Amino acid sequence: MSNASSSGSPMAASPLTRAVLEIDEYSSGLGWDQPARLFALVDTARLRSQEPGLAAQLGLDGDDAAAPLTPVEQDEIPAGTPLDEFLATIAWPDAVAGCALTVERQMLPPSAEASVPAGLSDKALTKWVSSHPDRQEVRMTVAVLRDGTRDSALRLREKDSPTEVLTGSSLVPGLAEALSATFES
Repeated sequence: MSNASSSGSPMAASPLTRAVLEIDEYSSGLGWDQPARLFALVDTARLRSQEPGLAAQLGLDGDDAAAPLTPVEQDEIPAGTPLDEFLATIAWPDAVAGCALTVERQMLPPSAEASVPAGLSDKALTKWVSSHPDRQEVRMTVAVLRDGTRDSALRLREKDSPTEVLTGSSLVPGLAEALSATFES
């Protein structure tokens, strides 16, 4: 993935927020209806000193304005593999400072959650939500660091604009927990 920090995205307060917004912007450029994507987050300065060839390949050599964290897209998540099962198989090398995942889901507004039929299986619930007239498609980008720091960005398909991206550390707690678990030995 190229370093998108020079493309005019706002300078966010923390390195993790910058990485989340960079991944959101990258994913946005791919369009909707994409598979989940997993990224390793590496310390840009460490990458430059320890892997200068890879840093050059990623366009990070000599770019003093480079973001402190560089997202590096990983191999595609195997189709048909449940996300939680896939994440349980990951073990990151020490050079990886954190990881991020971008995934698309359908959500209901809180006003519709009360009408969800009780006792549905996951498959039946997914089908019910996908046929609900108030459903909204959302792209979630969730990132965590080894020290437990987390951040996320949400982009609604109907408000697909960089100025409409919500960010926050507790927007998708379940997914953040699953990503944090990939750093536990």
